[in-house]
Amino acid sequence: MQRLIFVPLLLVIASLAWAEATVPPETAYETGAPVDRNGRFTNPKGDIGHGSVSVRLPFMLRRFGTYFRSSDGAPEKEPNNGKWLRSNDSDMQPAVTWVGHATTLVQFDGVTFLTDPIWSKRPSPVPLLGPRRFVEPGIALDDLPNIDFVVISHNHYDHLDLPTLVALAAKNPKTAFYVPIGNGQLLRDNGITEVIEMDWGQQAVYEHVTVHCLPSQHWSKRSLTDTNKALWASWAVTGPTRKTYYAGDTGYFSGFAAIGRHLGPFDLAIVPIGAYAPRAMMIESHMNPEEAFKAATEVGASNALGVHFGTFDLSDEPLVEPPLRFLAAGAEATTELPRTWLLKIGETRLF
Repeated sequence: MQRLIFVPLLLVIASLAWAEATVPPETAYETGAPVDRNGRFTNPKGDIGHGSVSVRLPFMLRRFGTYFRSSDGAPEKEPNNGKWLRSNDSDMQPAVTWVGHATTLVQFDGVTFLTDPIWSKRPSPVPLLGPRRFVEPGIALDDLPNIDFVVISHNHYDHLDLPTLVALAAKNPKTAFYVPIGNGQLLRDNGITEVIEMDWGQQAVYEHVTVHCLPSQHWSKRSLTDTNKALWASWAVTGPTRKTYYAGDTGYFSGFAAIGRHLGPFDLAIVPIGAYAPRAMMIESHMNPEEAFKAATEVGASNALGVHFGTFDLSDEPLVEPPLRFLAAGAEATTELPRTWLLKIGETRLF
C-alpha cells in the first residue's frame, strides 16, 4: 500500500537557509512555481522566448520533411524481454533502463518507476501526423515489471502520452502518477484515478522513497488556448541508499545549482541532450549536450545519463550529434564526475 504525504520543502530543509544571500531569488522555489498576471505559470526568469517568426516558420516547414528523413544515426537497440527487470523486483539492484526518448525505467530501494513514458509511434494530437519514431521502445509494455509510480515532467505530447498512461493504469490500477499541478484533470478525464498533483517544492512519500517536485525552465501546451495553464517540472527520487534526478525537458538555468545544494549529491542524473537546434528557437527551452553535462555537474551527479535524442525527429541537429557532443563534454571536463553515460535503447545499467 502506498503512503503519500505532502510536506512543503521549506519545512524539510529550513536548516539549509533558503533565504541566504548566496541563493539567487530565481532559485528560491519553496513558495511554489511563479504565476503571471494572467494566472498562467511562468519561469523564475519570466516568460521564455521561442525565436522570431522568421526562425519558427521555416522550422515548422522543415518538419514536413521529417517524413522522408533517414534514420541513419539513430540510437542502436538492445533486445530486452524484461525478464531480468521483473526478477529484480525481489532482490533489487539499483538499475536504469533506457526505453527511448525521455522514457527510462528506474529501480532502487524497493521501487520501480518510469519517467515520461511514451510507447506511441507518433507524439501528436492528430493520428498519422507528427514526428515519427525511428526506434521502437526498448521493452514492450507487456514485458514491464510492476510499475509503482510514474513521473511526468510536462504536458507536451512526447512527454505526456495519454495512450501509454492509460495502458499503464489498466495494467496496474495501483500505479501512482505524479504530475505538476494543472495536469491532473487530463489524466482523470481519461480514467486514471491514482493521480498526485504537485507544485515546485512539494514532496510525497511513497513506501521507502521520497518524490520531489522541482523547477525546470520550460513551458506547456496541448491545444491552441491552454499555453502555460499547466505546470512543468523536474523530479528527484531519494531513498535510503540511492538518489536520482530527472531533469525532464528544460533549458539551462541557475536552478540546477540550487537543487544540487539542497538535495544532492545524486547517484544518477537523467538529462536531456537533444532537440536543441535551431538555437535561436530552442536555447531557453532545451539544453544542448554541453549544457546538459553542466546541469548534471551542478546537481552533483556521479553518473549522467543522456536521453531525449534520436528516438523522434524533433529538431534540426543530426541524429548522431547529441551523443557525440555529450561524451566530448564529459571527456573535456576538469572534474572526474559526473561520468557520462549513453545506453542503447533497451539497455540496462546498474548504478
